[in-house]
Formats: sequence, structure tokens, C-alpha cells
Amino acid sequence: MKFVKIYESQDFPSYLPKLNNLYDDLFSHGKGFRSRLVRLVGEKLSLKESIISLLSQTIEFIHNASLLHDDLVDRSALRRNKTTAWLKYTPEYAVLAGDYLLARVMVNLSKFGNLKLIQFTAEMISDLLEGEWIQDSLVRDFEIKLTQLDQVHNLKTGSLFKWCLQAPFFAVEIYDEDIHDLLKELGSILGLLFQRSDDLLDFDVRNYEDKAILGDLKSGYLNSFSVFLLKGASEEQRAKFIRSQSLEELKRIINENQFMMRLQEFDQINARLIDLYIHKIERLKSLLTPTQSLLCQDLIPLAKMLYWRKASS
Repeated sequence: MKFVKIYESQDFPSYLPKLNNLYDDLFSHGKGFRSRLVRLVGEKLSLKESIISLLSQTIEFIHNASLLHDDLVDRSALRRNKTTAWLKYTPEYAVLAGDYLLARVMVNLSKFGNLKLIQFTAEMISDLLEGEWIQDSLVRDFEIKLTQLDQVHNLKTGSLFKWCLQAPFFAVEIYDEDIHDLLKELGSILGLLFQRSDDLLDFDVRNYEDKAILGDLKSGYLNSFSVFLLKGASEEQRAKFIRSQSLEELKRIINENQFMMRLQEFDQINARLIDLYIHKIERLKSLLTPTQSLLCQDLIPLAKMLYWRKASS
């Protein structure tokens, strides 16, 4: 993947050294998956390199701005095994840096001049903020439903994936509603699979990234797998589950066999979601030109990769 931090020299002026350092810290440890997805789609649509770079940088700016704000709201101490920006540079700098990145997105996209793309991007940022607002309201809500979490995941995680798939089509002025409806559905599914898989990491399931265990639960937040595990639990089990301080303690409360059965059921539900994703890819293929349809072959593996978290991914 090409380095996408800079599109215009004005993005990180030398007279804002803390902004440069802060973004370097955040960006340099990311996988750049979303910008790679933009490139994958953009190249299949024969976008110019300069436009692919613009779109790649746009999604990185938006994603990293959301991380800056999320970490502050959640009072997270670590991001990608590094001290979070609000702790290292102060909360004020983290907020300002996130706001600055979002502002630069609009400045740079406005130079491209595609009003539909600008509006689409503004709507996506609005969805991100709405999702964060709803998610924050669900902290310490121990009666939360999976449908509520799915709504948050669609607004936060799904909106980024939808943008990665749709933005290159906007950039080449393909506005066909049927195509975009399918791209939205595909992005929503990818976002849901990614987030549900991420929630499993909290329980050390396929945790190749060595994410901290029970971080969500200790923060007072029931993630999707927590909610799934608690289906049918007694009030006493639920109360003890919420107070769990280790995975071993939690498995004693839920019962090890029950934990594994729930995990298997959770995986089966998401395997069916992967099948639905592949079905929708086939429908998308029928709407694209022969050259454009080559994209579908590259999109098919993404759902399995994001959910099953292969160690090599």
C-alpha cells in the first residue's frame, strides 16, 4: 500500500508540529485496510492515481479522526498498543486534531469538485457521529439488545465500509441506484462482520492482535458477543457476569461448555451472513460492465477474512 498521509502539503503545515507528531503516531501503526479497499475498487474502475490517493487519504483521515474522538470519549489508555493521543498530547489536542482532519477532508474533496461525493462524505461523517452518540448512551445499559448494537455498528463501522465501496463509483460518476443500493448492503454486512469479530477479540477468540481481554466489559459496555452469551441467563448469572474481572471467572459463571456452544452458534449466524454477502456480490456482478465486474472477484474473500480474522490478514 502506498503511503497516503499527504495529498496536499497544506494538510500538515510545519507550523503545527504537534499535529504532525500526533497523526504520525496514530497513522503509522494502522493497517490501512480501508485505504487499501478504496484502492482495490478504484483500480478496477480505472480511476486516476491522483484520485485514488485523494480517496485513500480521505478515508484514513475520517477513520483516524473517529479514533481520536472515540478514545477520548471512552477514556481508552491504549490504541494499537500505544498510548492514546488524548493522554499523550492532552484531550484538547486530540479533539482539535480530529476536527482538523475532518475539515481537511472537506477542503480536499471540494477541490475535486464532485458535489455528490462531497454530500455522500458529509452524510457518512454524520452517521459516524450519530453512531458514537448512540453507543455512548448504551454504556452501563445491561439490558441492551443485539439489534441496538447492530444499529450502532451499521452507523459507525458499516458507514466506513460503505464509503470505501461507493466513493470510487461516485468519483467516476456512476450513480446507478441499484448499484449503490447493493454496495450499501455489502458495506453494511462487512461492517457488521468486522465489528462482531472485533467483539470476539474481547473474549480472546481468534485474538491474533493480542487485544486486551474483557476491555469492553470492564468499561461497562456489553458488546455483541456479551449480549449473545447472556441470552437466557438468570439474574444472578447476569450480575456476576457484569462484575467479571477475568475470562476464567466469566467462563465459570457462564459454564465453559455453554460458552463454546454460544460461540459456535454465533459463528454459524455470521457464516450465514457471509453467504448472504456472496449472494449480493453475484447480484452486483450482473449490474456491472465486464471490466468493472472483475472487482467482484476481489470483494468475495473480504467477508471471511474480516470475520474469521486469519492470522495472515
